[in-house]
Amino acid sequence: MEARLQATFDDAKHIVFLTGAGVSTPSGIPDYRSKNGLYTGHRNAEYYLSHTCLVQEPQVFYDYVKQNLYYPDAKPNVIHQKQAALTQQDRATVITQNIDNLYNVAKTKHLVEFHGNLYKVYCQVCGATVDWQDYLKSPYHADDGGWLRPDVVLYDEGLNTLNVQRAVAAMGQADLVVIVGTSMRVYPFAGLLDYRSDGAQVIVVNQEKLDLGFDYQMVQADATEFFNDLQV
Repeated sequence: MEARLQATFDDAKHIVFLTGAGVSTPSGIPDYRSKNGLYTGHRNAEYYLSHTCLVQEPQVFYDYVKQNLYYPDAKPNVIHQKQAALTQQDRATVITQNIDNLYNVAKTKHLVEFHGNLYKVYCQVCGATVDWQDYLKSPYHADDGGWLRPDVVLYDEGLNTLNVQRAVAAMGQADLVVIVGTSMRVYPFAGLLDYRSDGAQVIVVNQEKLDLGFDYQMVQADATEFFNDLQV
């Protein structure tokens, strides 16, 4: 870790981490769009993860989600842990595209799960919350027979308004924005960069360089090594 980079983190009062699937791959959860990811060999993955599939073929939706998205044995890695530690100091907010719950397990204090959380499950008939372990046993709500679903944003669905508001507010307050493990090509998540304050520094910690259209500092490195070296 360069002293200058460490100093940038040390001096920041409002850090926002914008994170994606690359944060969770070291925990054993596949990256959707990498060559070894979920989308490889699943040509209709976007259909399976759509509101249309949920409504028209609920059993197909359930089988796909159950078999491909849940990794209950996965544990937070050093990236989650260091970011969570900074949130616990009230110096950082994490805005993540990930739906795998690992930031919650890591006790992240200021967290916006932009696309929801697989481990929050509710009944579409009565709205009651149901334990995710029960969902993996059956897609039906034991109380009323209603179809259960995870509280995630599917294709064809709108974002949670409160999550968008919280994310935009955090970006407006940030003096340091750190992009980790995401290509920043998926909208509207990528559009959050438009809400950063004028004085905010932007650092990208990623294996691939990004084209963001403005000046930023690129740290082309393994994020686990970077965060392992970062002192918080």
